[in-house]
Amino acid sequence: MAAPCFAKTDWAVILGGSSGFGLATARELAARGMSLCLAHRDRRGAMERIEPEFERIRGLGGALLTFNADALDRTVRGRVLGDLAEAMGAEGRVRVLLHSIAYGNLKLIAPEAPARSAAIAQLATDLAVDEAELAARVDRLFGEGHDGLHALASPPAYPASSFIDEDDLSLTIHSMGTSLLGWTQEILRRRLFAADARVFGLTSEGNALAWKGYAAVAAAKVALESVARSIAVEMAPYGIRCNVIQAGVTDTPALRLIPGAEHLKAQARLRNPFGRLTTPQDVARVIALLSMDEAAWINGDVIRVDGGEHVSGLTR
Repeated sequence: MAAPCFAKTDWAVILGGSSGFGLATARELAARGMSLCLAHRDRRGAMERIEPEFERIRGLGGALLTFNADALDRTVRGRVLGDLAEAMGAEGRVRVLLHSIAYGNLKLIAPEAPARSAAIAQLATDLAVDEAELAARVDRLFGEGHDGLHALASPPAYPASSFIDEDDLSLTIHSMGTSLLGWTQEILRRRLFAADARVFGLTSEGNALAWKGYAAVAAAKVALESVARSIAVEMAPYGIRCNVIQAGVTDTPALRLIPGAEHLKAQARLRNPFGRLTTPQDVARVIALLSMDEAAWINGDVIRVDGGEHVSGLTR
């Protein structure tokens, strides 16, 4: 466990704090002595998994406030920050704000054209085996973790009758992108930030690459990066540093919702110099490092946390 390096009067506000990057960061910062305010939105059934996680965080000694409510609702935001201000008292201040909301649309922008794997067909002919049986065996082996078969495995299935529209784009861009600004502005307006505060957003390689079904989320990530740069410049006089973390492909609940997630994970493992996926803990540790006094001169950056995945041309 990491040694404490923050005071209990240092608080982290984490939006999306019940799973994935948000929960991992909550654990890491709590282990380092920070108090936490977590906003999340989960159904009652999911709380059976989440409450034990919160209890473990409480066991680390810092204060923990949790709100199972819609962080995109302005009324909820006001209530959360009002309760936080009361809990922090005169001495407490928000050292960290992490935006880890994963709520968006994963539709295609147009119908897929019909496609058949020419490679499977040719391989079946050369081996004198049934094409359907060969395809089934490839899919089975790919599902068992043989990543090198990703190009031969059956492609992901996407909805064929519903596609992104302007409302989908607007909702996703706000929830996963520009909502960072509203929270940052409101914490600043209420004078809850520490004199040396850190604001973090999360992005992905989809900010520059086109993944099928990811258009709305990609637009949100690009918007978030733009907003983060403006926060870094315009709020610097208030002691606020703002950076965006670009994680490598990470097996989170949000990733599993993306059609083709297994293909993305296979490609990432083949490409990554360390031959594995990024983990939420990898990202949480970097956020903790960037929250320390020594990282105060890092501001306005997109910081890649992927073990070198983004520079690798490996295919193994």
